[in-house]
Amino acid sequence: MREIRDNEKVINQFLAYLIAEKGLSDNTRVSYAFDLTRLVQYLAEEGVKLQDTTVDHLREFIGSLHDLGVSAATQNRFLSSIRTFFKFLKLEGFIETNPASLLESVKEGDHLPQVLTVEEIDSLIGAIQPDDPFGIRNRAMIETMYGCGLRVSELVNLEISRVYARDQYVVVTGKGDKQRLVPVSEAALDAISEYLPERNAGPIKPGEENILFLNRLGSRLTRQMVFTIIRRLADAAGIRKVISPHTLRHSFATHLLEGGANLRAIQQMLGHEYISTTEVYLHLDRSVLRDEILAHHPRNK
Repeated sequence: MREIRDNEKVINQFLAYLIAEKGLSDNTRVSYAFDLTRLVQYLAEEGVKLQDTTVDHLREFIGSLHDLGVSAATQNRFLSSIRTFFKFLKLEGFIETNPASLLESVKEGDHLPQVLTVEEIDSLIGAIQPDDPFGIRNRAMIETMYGCGLRVSELVNLEISRVYARDQYVVVTGKGDKQRLVPVSEAALDAISEYLPERNAGPIKPGEENILFLNRLGSRLTRQMVFTIIRRLADAAGIRKVISPHTLRHSFATHLLEGGANLRAIQQMLGHEYISTTEVYLHLDRSVLRDEILAHHPRNK
């Protein structure tokens, strides 16, 4: 198998191949270059080499585009670029198997985000094994992510000094480096309190002293690591839904709305700039109400 030593060089080889073989237009070439540069930047941030990329890495990348508000049509354009690029990598002997062949297209149009019930959240946390050396950390991580509705990037960068246990809130740095106050549950604070002695007893890399959630080497967790932890716990809990770290954020917002929280308050806690972004949960809540009526209203029996 040929080694990829320079991602940019391989992308340029790919573009030259398409121009020669497919008669690629300038506009299409620019789109491919943009999409693939974005992909390799994401992989580099996750510490993943291009040749080691799996289908889960690619799905997480597309999920990150969704988190940024990128439209389904544009996500599908990225998918097209990725599929064509990885076909080229396999053709040229850079990879043995093509992870992009397993990617599914994004459905365009309105769709509701996947949500866990409160019982499924409990099952997810209950699936953490007591003999797991990182079980205490994982419980604190999930309680915090679900209890505060955090994006995965906000979770992995959460600082100890920004957790105000006495006042029961955390300061979160979101998109555009904007900070917001988010109330934190007692369950999350108890889990963090239990985790801190374990955290402090292990190695801590220079520069990570203030980061709350660390891996076994003392560095902050990656998005992919959080994704893997949650997927494994979901499998252990028997949850058949396809979930990701963002599912906990969706569940947080939905459960707040079902409990009667004001939509503006949810908007502030999620860090949404526009209320229209939060209004998707109104549609989700109505679907839940519809199902409850169909299941329990006497006129439907």
